[in-house]
Amino acid sequence: MLKHLLPAGLCCLLLGWSLPAPAQVENSELGELTLEVLVGGLEHPWGLAFLPDGQGSLISERPGRLRWLDGQGRLSAPLRGVPAVFAQGQGGLLDVALSPDFARDRLVYLSYAESDASGERAGTAVGRGRLSDDQLALEGFAVIFRQQPKLSTGIHFGSRLVFDRQGLLFITLGENGQRAAAQQLDKLQGKLVRLHADGRIPADNPFAARAGTRGEIWSYGHRNAQGAALNPWSGQLWLHEHGPRGGDEINIPLAGRNYGWPLATHGVNYSFLPIPEARGERVAGTEPPHHVWEKSPALSGMAFYSAERFPAWRHNLFIGALAGQALIRLQLDGDRVVHEERLLAERGWRIRDVRQGPDGYLYLLTDEADGKLLRLGLRQP
Repeated sequence: MLKHLLPAGLCCLLLGWSLPAPAQVENSELGELTLEVLVGGLEHPWGLAFLPDGQGSLISERPGRLRWLDGQGRLSAPLRGVPAVFAQGQGGLLDVALSPDFARDRLVYLSYAESDASGERAGTAVGRGRLSDDQLALEGFAVIFRQQPKLSTGIHFGSRLVFDRQGLLFITLGENGQRAAAQQLDKLQGKLVRLHADGRIPADNPFAARAGTRGEIWSYGHRNAQGAALNPWSGQLWLHEHGPRGGDEINIPLAGRNYGWPLATHGVNYSFLPIPEARGERVAGTEPPHHVWEKSPALSGMAFYSAERFPAWRHNLFIGALAGQALIRLQLDGDRVVHEERLLAERGWRIRDVRQGPDGYLYLLTDEADGKLLRLGLRQP
């Protein structure tokens, strides 16, 4: 196993990466932040999952690699057994999540862009495989879900993976750039889907028994949700999604509800022209956003802070910003967003994923050709 792992600093030297930076200090409204660059040289990292018992973490890279960062900071070679991906545009290997029963079954779930037979169109797929005992391979990888039909030429795949308290799997699905499909219940574009851990459709899904609809659907009218997390206090799933030019939003999706896209939006096309199908910011029969940004930060990744380590962060929600190049801190009062702060705004980093670590620190991935894993803390008074 050791030949597959190198200390992070030695990896950097051998592969031409820059060495991890020492801890730095930045200011925030709640006090001084401590910032460490743990690993560099990751190629457009997308998702992060922590293994139990100090075994490190798994990091996905969009070109199609899954890496193990062990508990001593050594980065593995790409794991074997990872599926081939459609690595074009926004597509590739995307999110990574552990089975709720990982201690027993060692199953790792991956979401990724998968091409059709022609190689020209793609959609989101989700599969799972057993992490080998040496953490260097996925064994018996099998697909449990495919977005159908395949309509993307390289944009809007979603695709965050979240298990709820009952062990059911939520998957966020972009509309593949096909706006009208987000309102069509016979298609899986622009939907949030809910499945059993093996891919079966729960009998109580809102459209499971309705003819002409996809039983996987939990909610619809979503544009491109690249952040989702379970609220640790209420147990409800929250997600955020990209608007077009303006109108990024947070939603708390309820069963069978329509979240509006493209009929209801606070944004316009990138050309500054109106969205052709849009009828306004609020439209009868659709749910208004729980929270909205009139100017799009381009949201990605989401983590509620519930740890004891930094009490000032408790009941805050942290979200990455790609175009906004910042970490957004939202202060919550119950479910209400009462305050916003932008952190790391001078760094110029596109924040792709945000996770609360088992040690109570925040861990961030930067979406760059020389992507980084960062650890963020708050100095105690």
